[in-house]
Amino acid sequence: MKYNLFLALVLGLTFYIVQGQEDQAVDSLELYKYYREDQFYVGGGYTLLANKPKNLSQSGFSSFINLGFIRDIPINDKRNFGVGLGLGYALNSVNQNMLIGKGETGEYEYIILSEADINYSKNKFQMHILEVPFEIRWRTSTPLKHEFVRVYLGFKAGYVFATRSVFKNSEGTEKHKGIKDFNSMQYGLTLSAGYNTWNAHIYYGLNPVFENGILTSNGEKINMRTVRIGLMFYLL
Repeated sequence: MKYNLFLALVLGLTFYIVQGQEDQAVDSLELYKYYREDQFYVGGGYTLLANKPKNLSQSGFSSFINLGFIRDIPINDKRNFGVGLGLGYALNSVNQNMLIGKGETGEYEYIILSEADINYSKNKFQMHILEVPFEIRWRTSTPLKHEFVRVYLGFKAGYVFATRSVFKNSEGTEKHKGIKDFNSMQYGLTLSAGYNTWNAHIYYGLNPVFENGILTSNGEKINMRTVRIGLMFYLL
């Protein structure tokens, strides 16, 4: 009698475990079926200028911030490889020694200053950019594992919807907004890689900050591009 009771308990427990594993397998399949890495992102760091005109130099800390949302589209069964398409905002603020001013004709002038020319406490330009990021995404995440390695390689296109320059010295402050000589379209390559929340990020601009044909006061073409180096944080 005891043996039969024990056998019934063992068989019942075995059935319960097997059934639970089957249910768990079904649940896991359902999780994988709908799992995606939809993410809000926020980042910041340092902005460099590449292909600068002669004697143009950066001073102080030139920064960038960006934030937005990316829709994740997995393309394999494990859903650890996919693409992403999103919408975001970026602010580039660059401290340097090129004065943006207006001449007698009302056209903008770009004068590269030296320490011997004039002393100033602030000289920067800013770009506010509406961005559309596209990424090819690989990660080691699963529906139940949210600390993972990621590598996101991408392309980012941006529309510069506002610009501003500020120059300040002992005589006062000169400001300009809506500077038409800035290139309204900015685009470049991106790479984000890291573990969990912490990710290194780089953006390399493929086109110039200013429109073609814009020259400095000494006749040199302004062909510089932006390079952003910093950190990117992804939030589910």
